[in-house]
Amino acid sequence: MEASIIIPCKNEGANVKMTIDSIIAAAPGNKDEIIVVDDGSTDGCCAFLQESSLYRKVNYLPAPGLGAARARNLGASAAHGKYLIFCDAHITVPANWPRVLLDTFSRHLEVDAVSPAIGSLKNPAAAGYGQTWNKRLETVWLPPPANRELTSVPLLPGGCLAIRAEAFHQVGGFDSGFIVWGYEDVEISLKLWLFGYRLYVNPSVKILHLFRNKHPYPVTFDHVHYNLLRMAYSHFNYDRIKKILDLVSSPTRLKKIVSRVLRGGALEQRLAFFTRRRFDDDWFMRRFRIDF
Repeated sequence: MEASIIIPCKNEGANVKMTIDSIIAAAPGNKDEIIVVDDGSTDGCCAFLQESSLYRKVNYLPAPGLGAARARNLGASAAHGKYLIFCDAHITVPANWPRVLLDTFSRHLEVDAVSPAIGSLKNPAAAGYGQTWNKRLETVWLPPPANRELTSVPLLPGGCLAIRAEAFHQVGGFDSGFIVWGYEDVEISLKLWLFGYRLYVNPSVKILHLFRNKHPYPVTFDHVHYNLLRMAYSHFNYDRIKKILDLVSSPTRLKKIVSRVLRGGALEQRLAFFTRRRFDDDWFMRRFRIDF
C-alpha cells in the first residue's frame, strides 16, 4: 500500500464527513487506506461511517481521549502505507491531490516530508505555504515561494502533512508526552530537521481548511504552554528555554507547568534526542533566519 491517510477527530460534527467525502470524491478508486481516529468524541460525529457502504474501507479506531499527538500516533501504528498523510478532520481536497502530493517523494528523493498549500474554506484565495516562527516564537504562515516551486520550509502545518513512514518512525512520531492540543505539528517539524530529515511545501497542491475561533473540546493555556515547554526542554538550549519562560505569563501557573513538564520525562527525552540528532537548534534558527 502506497499511502495511509490518517484523520484524528474529536467532536467534529459534520466536518469529518465533509472531509472523508471530499477525499473519496477527489480520487475515485484510490486504494490508499483511510484511518479515522475518533479520540473520545461525544457528539456522534463518526456514526455515519456505519451507515453507508461507501465507507466500508475506512478503518475506524476509537480512542479514549489521547490528545492530538497520541491520536495521530495511534493512527500511524495501524497504518500500512509507505507514506503517512496526516489530515485534520475539517478540510476539503482537490481532484487527484494525493497522487500529486506523493509524486513529490518519487520525483525529489531529498524530500522526507511535504505539505500542500493550505487555504481557507471561508476565503479560498487566502493561503499559506508552510510556516515559520517570528521573534516571539509565534507560528506565522509563509507566502508563496518564488515561481511556485517546491521549497524547503522550517515548519509544516498539521492540517495536511505527508511524511515517509520510515522517517516518522525513526524520530518516534509525534511527541507522545504532549497533552490535549498544541505544538504537535511544530515539534515534529523541528525534530525532523534536527535529525537530518528535510521538509518541503509543494505549492502545486492546495487543500482548503476550516479555521475556527474555538475548539470543539476544552483547550486551555495550560495545555498549550505545557506542550510548548516540553518541546523547548526537549530540543532547545537553555538560553532559548529562558526566553520562552520569560514570554509565558502567570509566574505561579508557570512554575507548576514546568514542574509537570520535568516530571513527565522531558529531560530524559532531551538527553536521548541530543545524543541522536545531527543538528542543534542554533543550526535550525540560522538555517531559516529565525531571530529567536
